[in-house]
Amino acid sequence: MRLTFHEPRFLTSATEPSQYPHTHLPEIAIIGRSNVGKSSLLNHLFRHRGLAKTSRVPGKTRLINFFCIDNQLVFVDLPGYGFAKKQDEGWGSMIETYLTQREHLRLILFLLDSRHEPSELDKQMAAWLQHLHFRTIVVLTKVDKLTKSERTRHPGMILKIFGEQLPPYVEYSSTHNEGRNELIALIGKNL
Repeated sequence: MRLTFHEPRFLTSATEPSQYPHTHLPEIAIIGRSNVGKSSLLNHLFRHRGLAKTSRVPGKTRLINFFCIDNQLVFVDLPGYGFAKKQDEGWGSMIETYLTQREHLRLILFLLDSRHEPSELDKQMAAWLQHLHFRTIVVLTKVDKLTKSERTRHPGMILKIFGEQLPPYVEYSSTHNEGRNELIALIGKNL
């Protein structure tokens, strides 16, 4: 699949299946904890500042947001986890419903902050994605904030949560324009 990312557009926001858009396009879900950089990655990937809302306050995205790209793909921005226990309770059922019932879902972009060891919730999510056999690409965000020595050590430290079944991964920085072409190539290859 040749991806150009020329015409991104917001489709809709949803909390339940009856509100999901009615398309037959393949969907790519973006998942990760609050403040991992999902909206920044989407805006950088789409080359469209402000299409996905960003905030310095974690936990702002509370809906499932759908974006159509070039009438080829739908990117699905899932709310982040780990900000508030009460929020996570509702998040869990909303996200589980989307991930287990959406027939057009083809690929998961699992975002992990390259600066930190994975949290318990990150580990649980990795195990759950593996258990359900989702095709997954790991995106290590905010690599511009790492020193050279950290960039050598951190990916291995983070990716060990996947055990021997290491998914493809890319190091990404929307600030330094790094990883976009590699991620687009991986998406095309995995679709």
